[in-house]
Amino acid sequence: MPLTPPAVQASDRGQPLAAREAGALKPLLMVDIDGVISLFGFERPSSVAGRIHSIDGIPHFLSSSAGEHLLALSGLFELVWCSGWEEKANEYLPHLLGVPVLPYLRFDRDTRAGSSLRAHWKLDAIERYATGRPLAWIDDAFNDACHEWASDRTAPTLLVATTPALGLTRREARLLGDWAVGLPAARRG
Repeated sequence: MPLTPPAVQASDRGQPLAAREAGALKPLLMVDIDGVISLFGFERPSSVAGRIHSIDGIPHFLSSSAGEHLLALSGLFELVWCSGWEEKANEYLPHLLGVPVLPYLRFDRDTRAGSSLRAHWKLDAIERYATGRPLAWIDDAFNDACHEWASDRTAPTLLVATTPALGLTRREARLLGDWAVGLPAARRG
């Protein structure tokens, strides 16, 4: 039975209601799935811990270590699914990887087709959700528009690229954790 995703209620500043009520906000961690948790392009799946699962009839090799790293990072970040999977992430990943049910971004269908003025289909939704908060984004498919957007943000922003055959490894998790810990308390939200 699928899990019900959390309602992503936002204030007029785009901050999730639960986080706003909790007081101090953690930095956001935007989490892509394909190439970060669902791996592809490897020669031998035995090189990464995980299993193949059928998700809507499509086989996905899910990295169990990526799930463990996300759990560890949840103490430092507010995790948000940032994937074309949208609500499907919560239907499958919490049960299969032991990660919590997370808020997720919804993407405009026009931007998913690549027609965004920002030149990357995720940027508009990320910006609407983040509205000035510090954020890190882990993905396997950044382009020049992503790097330009990150450098133009006034809030601290970190882009962490993964290799689709390895996904979120200890290296990326350490980079993310060190960045979050290094944020001055006043900049964390």
